[in-house]
Amino acid sequence: MFQFLDYSDELSFKVLEHNEIRHNNPLPGVKPEDDLTVRAAKLLQQYSDCSLGVEISITKRLPMGGGLGGGSSDAATTLVALNQLWQLEFDMSTLANLGVKLGADVPIFIHGFSAWAEGVGEELSAVQLNESWFIVLIPSVSVSTAEIFSNPGLKRNCKSISIDDFFSGQGKNVCEPIVRECYPEVDAAIQWLGQFAEPRMTGTGACIFASVESEQYAKEILLKKPAHFSGFVAQGKNISPLYS
Repeated sequence: MFQFLDYSDELSFKVLEHNEIRHNNPLPGVKPEDDLTVRAAKLLQQYSDCSLGVEISITKRLPMGGGLGGGSSDAATTLVALNQLWQLEFDMSTLANLGVKLGADVPIFIHGFSAWAEGVGEELSAVQLNESWFIVLIPSVSVSTAEIFSNPGLKRNCKSISIDDFFSGQGKNVCEPIVRECYPEVDAAIQWLGQFAEPRMTGTGACIFASVESEQYAKEILLKKPAHFSGFVAQGKNISPLYS
């Protein structure tokens, strides 16, 4: 189940009259050519045979390896923005089909509506969810999804559930026990937040979140957090901020 937050990275784009793809402020430890925004721009450029280029700048707010979809949403935003700025006029389905080559979570950010996802994440059914307030804790670790998926302790024996099952309260995060064992910081965040609300892990982590009844209560919890966690308060949104 995917829902958006009103808290995100911010991207800006400057169209170049030649075909160079330039990243103005690469992330620490990430080569510019490996950045998902650069890969997205090159993929769209090659697919469309576009002769224009772009200069990309990012204000990064979402943590790397946090499970919040920061890289995937940045890639999707790049595809959507350049489709407009380069005047390519591809439809959403075309962009989503390109996006899935970059990552399983990219299509949801292209379509931009809360959805139940199947397949590898590209088969989407729109849903309306409560636009609740969330407190999100960020442990000081980055979790590799590939590492967790390849962990021998992760069994592939859980039964698939439907949307109706989800809304009736079924389902659990089968990755959580493994992540908690491998990353004590994540385990500590879950235990701490559990004093105030039901803590849950974002995909394979590392971030931990909980739904609360109000923005004020979320802010009160955040003020009490231990110094070794960072975090933020955000509201769930059924339409992506990219479109709203």
